[in-house]
Amino acid sequence: MAKIVIIGAGIGGIPMAFEMKENARKQDEVVVIADTPTFHFVPSNPWVAVNWRKPSDIKVELAPVFKKKGIGFIQQKAARVHPAENRVELADGGSVDYDYLVIATGPKLAFDEIPGLGPEGHTSSVCHVDHAGPVGEAWENFCQDPGPIVIGAVQGASCFGPAYEYLFIAETDLRKRKIRDKVKMTYVTSEPYIGHLGLGGVGDTKSLLESELRDKHVDWICNAKVDRVEDGKLYVTEVDENGQEKKKHELPFKHSMMLPAFKGVDAVFGVEKLVNPRGFILVDEHQRNPTYKNVYAIGVCIAIAPQEQTPVPTGVPKTGYMIESMVTAAAHNIREELDGKEPSHKATWNALCLADFGDKGVAFLAMPQIPPRNVQWSSEGKWVHWAKIAYEKYFMRKVRKGISEPTYERLTLKAMGIMRLKK
Repeated sequence: MAKIVIIGAGIGGIPMAFEMKENARKQDEVVVIADTPTFHFVPSNPWVAVNWRKPSDIKVELAPVFKKKGIGFIQQKAARVHPAENRVELADGGSVDYDYLVIATGPKLAFDEIPGLGPEGHTSSVCHVDHAGPVGEAWENFCQDPGPIVIGAVQGASCFGPAYEYLFIAETDLRKRKIRDKVKMTYVTSEPYIGHLGLGGVGDTKSLLESELRDKHVDWICNAKVDRVEDGKLYVTEVDENGQEKKKHELPFKHSMMLPAFKGVDAVFGVEKLVNPRGFILVDEHQRNPTYKNVYAIGVCIAIAPQEQTPVPTGVPKTGYMIESMVTAAAHNIREELDGKEPSHKATWNALCLADFGDKGVAFLAMPQIPPRNVQWSSEGKWVHWAKIAYEKYFMRKVRKGISEPTYERLTLKAMGIMRLKK
């Protein structure tokens, strides 16, 4: 009998629990440790922030689902991972031993790296439903007395899609309310150019997204470092292609959402040979830590080196398609180890993304994620908006019913084909 412990119950942790239970032997135990009683569907947070969804619409209670699937559930924060002892220390002082550990915590949001950034400061966030919910409440007040909006992603950010999504979803909502003419909108990003996305661009994303910004009368600043945020004002240094100061900007706002940089969570930060200096888990091609062979990691918490040096630091995103391939590889590799074999499965690390803009959107596919690529493609249209909705509905159903099949790859590719025929 082996005890397989998974830390985290998000986009990576939930499928990992289901797939690991399916791949484990009957006598093996699968246990999830999470600091929340609910799963929430992160890609829907931009909709929550403009009240197109309620927080409760994108949440699922975990305990009943895990009980039905025969998966153990410990609702506690993991305080520290002790890989040399095969043990996870819990916040309440207890601990959980393991034979295999899968780290799927997601990141820690590094708001503290920029003065005034984040929900405790002067900007909003759509990184978590607990952030997006209050944004939705404030959005109604903003629409009663509108003013300038600044949206974007700060230096070191690695997830640019939600910033573009929230920008265009907010713009769509303002048009529906017929108050768009009262709001100046500015997009501020550490990307070297619009549509870079931390990936060096994919297909025609530069032209597609620039065209959308121009069409929607949105100004933009690239190669931007956010120096600090004060109440109603964002201070930004724009640099040139060599990283030298080009221009200082003082951007007034009445509403702002800026995505932060990520780093590793406290439970693993600084654990020697487990993480890199930013606290991301070091893994090999099989999702396994090179030093602690019984520790696997999946999702946003893993270390991936930037694909290029940019004037302002940018990270590499981990999309849903990519995360699901990590889940499948890790689950099958652990089973191979349980059977006395060496791991042989590798994640594809392809990027497939649907970016919703409220009434249409942009989709892109990069195979592999880092160039040079065998396939790269991008497209836009109303079909992307409907495909994103379909993905949300199917993933939520999958969580409620404990379905272990890869959602993003199967559903999205199917939706892309169907919706493109309908447009």
